[in-house]
Amino acid sequence: MRYVFCKGNLNNRARTVENQYLYRMSDNRYTIAVFEFTADVHILKGKLESEGIEVFLKDENILNSDPLISHAVGGVKLQVHESQKERALEIYNDVRAYALDENNRPIVCPNCKAEKSEVLYTRKGIFYKLFPFFEPRKYKCMQCGIVTKPD
Repeated sequence: MRYVFCKGNLNNRARTVENQYLYRMSDNRYTIAVFEFTADVHILKGKLESEGIEVFLKDENILNSDPLISHAVGGVKLQVHESQKERALEIYNDVRAYALDENNRPIVCPNCKAEKSEVLYTRKGIFYKLFPFFEPRKYKCMQCGIVTKPD
C-alpha cells in the first residue's frame, strides 16, 4: 500500500487520485484461499514467496489483534496478483492438505473416485455459528464439487 506524507492539507484532487490508485491495486488481486488462523496462512505464504509470487494477506492484522472474531471477519484471505493466479493455484494444489479418515487414508469421492476432498462446514443456524465443532462433518470433492457425508 502506498502512503502519501505531506505538509499542510492535501487537496481533493490528490486525495482522489490516491484513492483511485489504491482501488486499482486491490482490484486486480485474486483470493487463493481463506484460513481461519493467521499461523496457518504463513506456511503457504512462505512457499509462494519462495517461488517468486508476491502475496498479500487481507484481514491479517485484524485477526492478530483478536483471533476470536475470525468467523465474523471471514478469516485471513491469501491473495496474489491476477497475473500470477495460475501458478499460485498450481503450487497451492500441490501442497494443500486434503481430508483424511480416522485411519489416515484420503477420503475418496464416491462420484469421481478422486482423493482430493476437504472438510466442509456450512455453519447454518445460530448454534453451529457459535459452536462450529458440533456441526456434522461433510466433505467436498475439489475435483467434481460433490458434497458427501462420511460413512
